Amino acid sequence: MKKKNYFLVLLGLLLTTAALAQPTFTEGNDPKPEGSSWELKKELSDEFKGKKLDLKKWKNTVPNGWIGRPPGLFVKETVSMKGGKLCVTNFLLDEPKEIKGKIFTHACGHIESVNKATVGDYMECRMKANKTFLSSTFWLINKRNEGKDCDRRVTELDIQECVGVVNTTKPFAKNFDESMHSNTHSRQMVCEEIPKGSKGNNMATSGKVYDDFHVYGAWWKSENEILFYLDGVYQYTLNPVAPFDLDMYLKLVTETYDWNKAPEDGGMKGSWEERTTQYDWVRTWKLSDKKSKNKAKK
Repeated sequence: MKKKNYFLVLLGLLLTTAALAQPTFTEGNDPKPEGSSWELKKELSDEFKGKKLDLKKWKNTVPNGWIGRPPGLFVKETVSMKGGKLCVTNFLLDEPKEIKGKIFTHACGHIESVNKATVGDYMECRMKANKTFLSSTFWLINKRNEGKDCDRRVTELDIQECVGVVNTTKPFAKNFDESMHSNTHSRQMVCEEIPKGSKGNNMATSGKVYDDFHVYGAWWKSENEILFYLDGVYQYTLNPVAPFDLDMYLKLVTETYDWNKAPEDGGMKGSWEERTTQYDWVRTWKLSDKKSKNKAKK
C-alpha cells in the first residue's frame, strides 16, 4: 500500500510539473518560434498553494508608494490565501479615513511582484473577478524613479482590467463586466522625442467576468509589439506609441475608478465570494532557444 501511495503521489507531481512546462495555449495559438521552447520563470510565477502570501515574490501593498485612488484605499487585510488561491476581498472601512486631504471609504488590494518582467516574457494569470463596482486586474508597470535620462518615464501594460458592476452610461464602459480590456500607456517622459499616448483593445469573455475563471495572457514579444490571449486563444496585438523596453513589475490590483462611482449603499453588501477577486495562479515564461545553446557549447 505504501509503495502504491508513493507511486500515486509521484505521478501527481510529474503530471503537475508537465502541466506547468508550457503556457495554456490552445492548439494553433502558441506563437513561439520554431526550435524554441517556453521556460518557466519561477521568480515571477506562483500557484498560491501556501497558507501565506510568498513575500519573496510579492509585496502586499507598497509602503510610501501608491495608496489607492479615492475612495479605494489599499489595505493588507484584504489579502488572504484560501482553497489554493490568492484572494482579494474588498470591504467598507469601519470609518472613513482622510489621508492628505482625500477621503477613503473602501478597502481594496494591491499586490506587486518583487521581481521584474522583461521584453520577451509571456505572462498569464487565471482569475475570477469580483462582482462589485471595483476592478479586478492583471497588469505591469515600471517605476519611473528607477530610470535615468530619457528612461525616466512610465510604461504601463494592462493585460486585463474589468469591473463586476457597471455604474456608468459612458459608451467605453458598456461591456466592462463581460470582456477583456487591454491597454498600453506611455506617459510622464522627460525627453520630448519620446511619444506620449495610449493604445488599447478589448474582447468579450464567455459571460460575466465574475461568473467563472478566465486565463488572461500577454506575450511581450518586442519593445514595439505585444500579443494578447484569452483562455489560450490569440485575440489582438498592440503596438505601443513609444518603445516598451523598460523592465516592469507585475500587479494584481482591485481599485476604484473615477468613472465607475460607488453606489449609495457602498456596493459591499454581497457575499464573500461576490466581493472577492480570486487568482488561481500567475505564471511567466521566457523563450529558450536550445539550438543556440548547443551551438555555443560546441
